[in-house]
Amino acid sequence: MLQTALHFSHTLLKEILQPGDHVIDATMGNGYDTVFLAEQIGKTGHVYSFDIQQEALSATRQKLNSGLDDRVSLYLQGHETLGQVIREDQPIKAGIFNLGYLPKSDKAVITLPETTKIAMEEILKRLVPRGRLILVVYYGHEGGQQELDMVQEFCRNLPQAQYNVLNYQFINQKNQPPILYCIEKKRYV
Repeated sequence: MLQTALHFSHTLLKEILQPGDHVIDATMGNGYDTVFLAEQIGKTGHVYSFDIQQEALSATRQKLNSGLDDRVSLYLQGHETLGQVIREDQPIKAGIFNLGYLPKSDKAVITLPETTKIAMEEILKRLVPRGRLILVVYYGHEGGQQELDMVQEFCRNLPQAQYNVLNYQFINQKNQPPILYCIEKKRYV
C-alpha cells in the first residue's frame, strides 16, 4: 500500500541515517520527527530541533525520554535562525520540515515562505553528499499555497548536477493532501 507523505518521509530518512549523524528538525511541532530522528542517529548523533511556539517545545520535551534527551537540542526560535546556531562546517546528514501550522493549535501561526527559504538554504550549505532534505508541505490553509509555490520553485531551480529532487503526492484525493519533496545531494559535486 502506498505510504502517506508523512510515513514516506520517515522511509526516506531511514534509508540514509546512521548512528553518529547530525540532523535537523526545522519544524519541531509535536515532537514526532524529533523523536524519530533521535532514535535513528544513536547516542553519538545529534538532533537540532526548532520551533517558535512554547507548546511545541513542551510537547517535544515530554516525548523525549531520558535515553534520547541528551542527543537533542531544542530551540525556541524560528528555523531561519539555524544558520546562527549550527556552525557552517557542521556536516548535516538530513533535515526535515512539516510546513503549515502546529496541529490542534492557533492556525494563524504558520510557517512562512521567506523564513522557510532561508532555512532550506542554510541546511543545503551543510548537507553532506547523499544527505537528504525532506519537506512535507501542508498547504490547505491561508498562506499555504504561497509557501508551496516557493518550495516548488526552489526545488525546480536546484542544479541537476548537484541535486536530485523527488516530488511525491496523491493527485486524486480531496482536501489538499500534503506534498512531499525530497532533495538529495549527489555523491559527487
